Amino acid sequence: MSILFEVEYSGQRYAGLGLPVAGEPITLYPVAEDQLRNAVLAGGGTQALLDSVTSGTATISVAGDDPELHFLPPLLPGPAGNSLITGFMGTHRSKFPNPPKPDEPFKAPNWLIKGTGSWLETNGLPLTVPASAVALLEEPEVGLVFVNDEDGNPHYAGYTFANDLNDIGLHLQNPWGWTPYAKLCDTSMTPWLFLGEPPQTVTGQIIIERDGVPAWKGDFTCGADAIFQRVPDMVDHLFSYPGLRRPGLVNYLLLGSDKASYHAGFTILDGDQIIFDLASHGVVLSNQVRYAPLAETTASAGFANWSSSD
Repeated sequence: MSILFEVEYSGQRYAGLGLPVAGEPITLYPVAEDQLRNAVLAGGGTQALLDSVTSGTATISVAGDDPELHFLPPLLPGPAGNSLITGFMGTHRSKFPNPPKPDEPFKAPNWLIKGTGSWLETNGLPLTVPASAVALLEEPEVGLVFVNDEDGNPHYAGYTFANDLNDIGLHLQNPWGWTPYAKLCDTSMTPWLFLGEPPQTVTGQIIIERDGVPAWKGDFTCGADAIFQRVPDMVDHLFSYPGLRRPGLVNYLLLGSDKASYHAGFTILDGDQIIFDLASHGVVLSNQVRYAPLAETTASAGFANWSSSD
């Protein structure tokens, strides 16, 4: 399986191939901000995308622990942030109350908007949640990455893995109305773009550490075999909406998650470290949870600056 990733190093964007090996230097190729996205749109498959990175002769070698090295979510646009994180709900076999029959027509699952790509964090960065969070739930998911061309046609680039951290306690208080609030937690994503079809089977383990010691562990599955709907049906239905086909938009689409620590009765606290060990794919996603401080002022205080006149 071919893997691409992008980083920022000393103010320049670079791309790399494969998974870095601990203790070994990383070879990086300078790339333009939109180079990989344009290569996806140009077509030609995996080899053409790899060639777009390695066609130049200039490379640099950087230590994997260099503090100036910052990994980026796959194909993340620059400051303009023309990207969107969305996801499906209730798709995983462990959560689906009534499995559809084999000959049952496709029924679109619930869907959510998580935020813009600029809200994404990668490995090692903290995930901020509201100070008022009721009960948090980590969600290991497959993330599909699409880039829209100038005519609004989505082009599949590959897949990665994400943690759709959310406030399930708030969601359960009002499942029909408060889910968007519950999703207003940071999302983390591995920087690795796997250049292949959406994975059938992904297996791994969730480890939640508290004060450096494992406080909870649990196995999980995700991928096409772990959900009841067919991934092509889900994708085609979603992209039938013009709003998701805006030219140049990068779509990060989360397919759905297994049950996790909340369902086992565990409570995530401020400062806990959430680790996804994705054994089937040889990668790890690790982030610390941080509760945002309570706001000292409210936005509505600005109303006092306005007065009505007759």
